[in-house]
Amino acid sequence: MEAVGENKEISVYEGKYLTFVLGTEEYGIEILKVREIIGLMDITSVPQTPDYMKGVFNLRGKVIPVVDLRLKFAMSERGYTQETCTIVVEVDNALIGIVVDSVSEVVDISGKEIEVTPDFEKKIDTDFIMGLGKTKDKLIILLDIEQVLSVEESAMVEGLAE
Repeated sequence: MEAVGENKEISVYEGKYLTFVLGTEEYGIEILKVREIIGLMDITSVPQTPDYMKGVFNLRGKVIPVVDLRLKFAMSERGYTQETCTIVVEVDNALIGIVVDSVSEVVDISGKEIEVTPDFEKKIDTDFIMGLGKTKDKLIILLDIEQVLSVEESAMVEGLAE
C-alpha cells in the first residue's frame, strides 16, 4: 500500500505554465493567470509597505502594484539586470506585477510529471506551492500565485491599485 503523498501525481494541476528563475531555482505559474510579461518599468515606491512591495507603476492607465518575489521568498536582494522581468498576473480580479530574475519558457506539464509538495512538518509554510513539476532534467516549483500573497497583503495590494 502506498503512503499518503508518496509519488502521488496531481493531475488536477496539469497544464501550461510560464516558468521563470529566482536565484538558482525554476518556478512555474499557471499560464491562465499571466496577463503579460514586460521589462522593468519606473516603479514609484509607496511609504510604509514591506520591503518586498516595491511600489506601483502605470501600465496603460492602470496602477499596478509590484512585488519582488526574491524578497517575498526571503532570498537575498539582487540588483536588477537586463534579464529581470515583471510578470503581470491576475489575482482575485486584480492585476499585480511580480519581479523575477528572468523568464524561461512556457511548458506543458502532465499530471504524471507533478508530485505533491514534500511535507516539512508545518515548520515551513508551503501552502503556496501546488506541487513539483518534473520536466526533462529540471524540477519546477509550481506556485499557486493566489496563495503567494496572504489575505492582508492582498488587501494592501488592492488598496495600492485604487
